Amino acid sequence: MESELPKRGNPWVALRPGDDVAQRARRVSSAHQLFVDSRSSADDQDGNSVRSVVLDSWIRSTRKGVNPDGAARSVELSGADLASYRAAHPMSIIRPVVRKLLVEDAADTGLLVAIADEKGHLLWVEGDSSAKDRAQRMNFAEGCDWSEDAVGTNAPGTALALDHCVQIFGAEHFIRSAHDWSCSAAPVHDPATGRIVGAIDITGGPRVAAPEVLSLIRATVAAAEAELRLHLLSSTSPRADTALRLEVLGSGRPSLLRRGERVPLSQRHAEILLLLAEYPEGLSSERLAVLLDEGELDAVTIRAEMSRLRKVFGSSNLGSRPYRLLTELGSDVRQVRDALDRGQLASALEAYPGPVLPGSEAPGVADLRDELRTRVQAALLREGDQRLLARWTTSVHGRQDHAVWEAYLAGLDPRSALHAQVKARIDLFDRRYAT
Repeated sequence: MESELPKRGNPWVALRPGDDVAQRARRVSSAHQLFVDSRSSADDQDGNSVRSVVLDSWIRSTRKGVNPDGAARSVELSGADLASYRAAHPMSIIRPVVRKLLVEDAADTGLLVAIADEKGHLLWVEGDSSAKDRAQRMNFAEGCDWSEDAVGTNAPGTALALDHCVQIFGAEHFIRSAHDWSCSAAPVHDPATGRIVGAIDITGGPRVAAPEVLSLIRATVAAAEAELRLHLLSSTSPRADTALRLEVLGSGRPSLLRRGERVPLSQRHAEILLLLAEYPEGLSSERLAVLLDEGELDAVTIRAEMSRLRKVFGSSNLGSRPYRLLTELGSDVRQVRDALDRGQLASALEAYPGPVLPGSEAPGVADLRDELRTRVQAALLREGDQRLLARWTTSVHGRQDHAVWEAYLAGLDPRSALHAQVKARIDLFDRRYAT
């Protein structure tokens, strides 16, 4: 009969010096089987067999409906979509550091090194080629979702869920297809905001669950965050005094953010800056006049407006013949577009308080307004996320969006009271706008 294990110390470490790995594996496997069969609570488990951090994660996994006999979803991002998403993600900045410290020595070791984004999507999986092939059988591959919500207990997903470094040993994984693997992971933080931007993970055999591997991961994260800090300093310091941002979304007054100061803009000046940002190659006075007014403003009026704008925006920031921007101008419009390009719909909605300059009748602005709203709506309909659809239908700009209301209705339980309410709202639309 196996002897009782001593009370364990650090809950984040899977194996302690002197542990009998085989015995530990048997105990954890038995505990996992018991948990899955009985859905036991924390009080029913042998604390010597299951660490508290693991048991809590198992409970969360069960509540999220994770199937222990399931696997990670097949690739969610691939090809050009994955390449563009990775290139724009801040974790791409630290990849050289990770490769230098971890990947270069991983060949022929049976080890894999994974870099995940803040949601648990695997951006890069590198290392031993045979291990990589075996890991793909359980969809531990680039572009797949290894968040705790998706596959239950695992090192990168649980590290992100708890914002803490952690090791997961063998059958401590919630899904059985991962029981032959162990992993150590830690979250990476943005040095400016403190927010999680991703995670770094080492995956392999039982030796990955040793304390020194977790120390290695933590050291790599420290180096990675230092690299992010250096990148932030180098990218912001040259432009600290000239950073400009145009804000034109929603019903508020358009404004220019300059060195932390908010400068109110007239609608005409906001229209001009927005159009110049859309046409970096520049616009002639005639073309700008057409984009501002279908009645075609005359060249004298355009010159007068540009002269007044230079006093606000800075004469050194505007060129002429053609009119063009001579400095970087960020905007809330670009922020929404960039989020959509990265596939981050929730972030795009957060940055989209309303239409582009809703009071403007300038033809060029109206086209931009329609283009951005259509892109947001198309992304909502494509993803079909009920939470985001609900948010859109309750917003000022989404209350009359018939297509999104229909998509929202399609995802509701027909027997629910909410389904009846949404159906009544759509019927009202149909009656109101019937021809």
